Amino acid sequence: MTDQTFVSRPSVRTIRAQRRRLLIGAASIAGTAALPLSNAIAQSYPNRPITFICPWPAGGTSDATMRVLAQVASRTLGQTVVLENRAGAAGMIGAKALASAKPDGYTIGQLALSVTRFSQLGTVHIDPLKDYTFLGMASAQTFGVVVQPDSPFKSIQELVDYARAHPDKLTYSTSGVAGQTHIGMEEFAMAAGIKLRHVPYKGGAPALQGLLGGQVDMMADSSSWASLVEAGKLRLLVTWGAERLARFKEVPTLKELGYGVINDAPNGVAAPAGLDPAIAQKLAKAVEMAVRSEEFKLACDKIDAPVIYLDPVQYRRYVEANYKKETDLIERLELKKMLEN
Repeated sequence: MTDQTFVSRPSVRTIRAQRRRLLIGAASIAGTAALPLSNAIAQSYPNRPITFICPWPAGGTSDATMRVLAQVASRTLGQTVVLENRAGAAGMIGAKALASAKPDGYTIGQLALSVTRFSQLGTVHIDPLKDYTFLGMASAQTFGVVVQPDSPFKSIQELVDYARAHPDKLTYSTSGVAGQTHIGMEEFAMAAGIKLRHVPYKGGAPALQGLLGGQVDMMADSSSWASLVEAGKLRLLVTWGAERLARFKEVPTLKELGYGVINDAPNGVAAPAGLDPAIAQKLAKAVEMAVRSEEFKLACDKIDAPVIYLDPVQYRRYVEANYKKETDLIERLELKKMLEN
């Protein structure tokens, strides 16, 4: 009888356990190897100029403040930050360019808050909660309603009284349908119980010319009207911020008049989604230092824009809250119908 040698075979359960240990070990080794690589990339960053996308035209109020922010941030980062104007479509051309850029830390930019509205309206194919890395909020806009100096309306209350007696007769110009000024005027009209006729233009400059040329009764815009008001060429009836402007202390806000409207469209700085966390942290720190700088404050003061800093986590929460608010606003104002007309 031939001797037989029996070899004990491992059970299926044992084999699976061994495989699991091998996979975990391999993943651990891979993670450990990737960590120094990520840190090395972050430590050498930035080693070339950074592009800062401004979604507004050169020479405008946002352009002026963002140029200063980019200059101050460049000192912190030790690398040039070049501002590039990608204007059009109420800030959405720049927003799209920013979302589509390579997430390597070499493209950042100002993010218009209205992306939360236009994305839901379908005019731009962006998910503002998934397509960006938030780096920090910087400042807000200052909006107001102006009329010509020979206008019969000396106050916003006189205008409201007339509008109540003559529904849909008074006209106002803005830089476009569904833009921040259009939304603000419609919110105000709803709160005041009046009906105004909107005359949209393709930008703030044409909207101003519409008012100066007598084509409309009033205009809603950012503080581009400030110098004309100071020169007596326009009359400022009301502003939309939380507090009165230091330069126009005699002019009330919609809030204090009891209309419950605050519209200041805070803007911040973002990068494309998928940015390395270590690089995002470096950029966020540079943004914070720039926003808190005296140079940025002075630039904002020149256009009556309040400085409002929020860190990346707070900024994301703010955008999320505004997204929900815009969902309700789009329905209440029937904005989709307006865009179809």
